[in-house]
Amino acid sequence: MKRSIVLFACLFAAAALQAESIKLKDGTILSGSIVAQTQYTLNLATSYGTVTLNQKEIEQILPDKHRILLKGGTQLIGVILDLDEFNLKLQTDNGVVNIDMPQIANIEVYDYDQGATQQQQYVEEKIETAQQAAQKQEQVAQTGTVSAAGGLSFDSDIDKVFDAQNATVVNGRVVTQTPTSPVIPAAQAPKPLSDEEAFLKGVKSGTVTQQEFAAAAKTELAAKKQPKKEKPVKNEKNFNKYFAIQLGAMPLDLQLDVSGLKGFEKETKPKDLSGTSIAVSGKFLWRIMDSNFWLGPTLGIANIEGADFADLDPDVSAANDLASSQGKPIPYPNPTAKTSGQILNIGLAANYYINPQSRFAFYLTANGGYEMLSINYRGEMKSESFTSNGFSGGAGAGVETRIDDLYLGAEVRQQFAQRSAEFKDSASSNTVFSIQASWKF
Repeated sequence: MKRSIVLFACLFAAAALQAESIKLKDGTILSGSIVAQTQYTLNLATSYGTVTLNQKEIEQILPDKHRILLKGGTQLIGVILDLDEFNLKLQTDNGVVNIDMPQIANIEVYDYDQGATQQQQYVEEKIETAQQAAQKQEQVAQTGTVSAAGGLSFDSDIDKVFDAQNATVVNGRVVTQTPTSPVIPAAQAPKPLSDEEAFLKGVKSGTVTQQEFAAAAKTELAAKKQPKKEKPVKNEKNFNKYFAIQLGAMPLDLQLDVSGLKGFEKETKPKDLSGTSIAVSGKFLWRIMDSNFWLGPTLGIANIEGADFADLDPDVSAANDLASSQGKPIPYPNPTAKTSGQILNIGLAANYYINPQSRFAFYLTANGGYEMLSINYRGEMKSESFTSNGFSGGAGAGVETRIDDLYLGAEVRQQFAQRSAEFKDSASSNTVFSIQASWKF
């Protein structure tokens, strides 16, 4: 315990005495104290004078590296990330290593300044160049390459500085070796992590570095990762039932012959009941033989826009005349007849899908059935009903798109119907425009 505390204290004392080491992009390493620094320059006081460095020349300010000598005679070299009196965490070229303090024999600070002559030469040349630039008022480009101090660059094999054997690391921890047992039998050694475990835990496994593991794992994950796809349209072939609700508008050309009503005998022109009808319908279809053809019942109802016209009923005129002769208020000062009605259609409908698997599916539609048209006539004193029943049919086209489990679409079709009796002068076909919501299951 006392030895661990001594090592712990010595390490911080050594770190406090270290000067800054600057690595340049040409490989040169300079040691000194930073006296001034701006966005563009850095002034470094070295043993040979103060040199001004362009920030573009600087690759990095080197972190202090330490040599950890273990009791087994091996070593580890790296940057200390964290330590306490029980454990030291070291960032090495092969990943992060956790070392128990009782395993450590000594800690040394690695000195980047291994070549005083080369550093002195670089600083003197740099100062001389700066003086010439000041005299000539121009920037002189420096193209010479100076070897790193001691013939070593920051990226060179740092093990050349020391002659000790590197320690054995398994799963991010040092495997203790003693002079009496330099090699741990494979059966007793900790089981190495798999490549995936090593990548997740950030430790070395196998014979390659953690950086190589990370790059390989990243490449593998990228290859396995599936690109994000738009949510696919459900396979339309999996459905065999279809239910739709439609809401639409249908312009009507409807003519009512009222010549059969009392008082309208001389009316030769039918009353125009034309207007826009609001139609609601539903259909339930089944797929036929796994094809794109669907067939099933349909039911629809539509209103008939009301119309007003003068009530010519002679009974109304007689009532007004009687009240007038008796000095009473006229009961029907402005006699008016009103109409309202509806259309009920029941039959079969069919859809044929042209491109059922597409995002926007187009289809042809047709229907046939029986239509019941009814008009309610309400005069001032009398009411009457007019009906026209017969076969009807229609054909058109539609489109729909899926939103989750709901299909939204639009449809247009031409509707044909037989008109008889008082409606014989009406148009036999009308156009229906509809929007719809449907479900397939």
